[in-house]
Amino acid sequence: MNPSDVLIKPILTEKANAQQDTLRRYAFKVARKANKLEIKKAIESFYGVTVTNVNTSVSPGKNKSRFTKAGVLSGRKPAYKKAYVTVAEGENIDLYSSL
Repeated sequence: MNPSDVLIKPILTEKANAQQDTLRRYAFKVARKANKLEIKKAIESFYGVTVTNVNTSVSPGKNKSRFTKAGVLSGRKPAYKKAYVTVAEGENIDLYSSL
């Protein structure tokens, strides 16, 4: 896989921001087929940091429904994979420079 195919987008939530400050851990939405070694290589090549640890989790798809004038519309949100990447001491990733 190409490094640009592995990383989809960073996850910018309050929990992720708190982990960036205290634990040097960054969260990314990644491709479902990407493994930890591919994620590590993609982060190191894109951001120029040294990755010490990669943890992954797959969030399952959820059923969603909403009420409209036409009745109840129901569907399913897709499942996705998250990667929590810990960088080396003294290094950081500037995720807000491209916003």
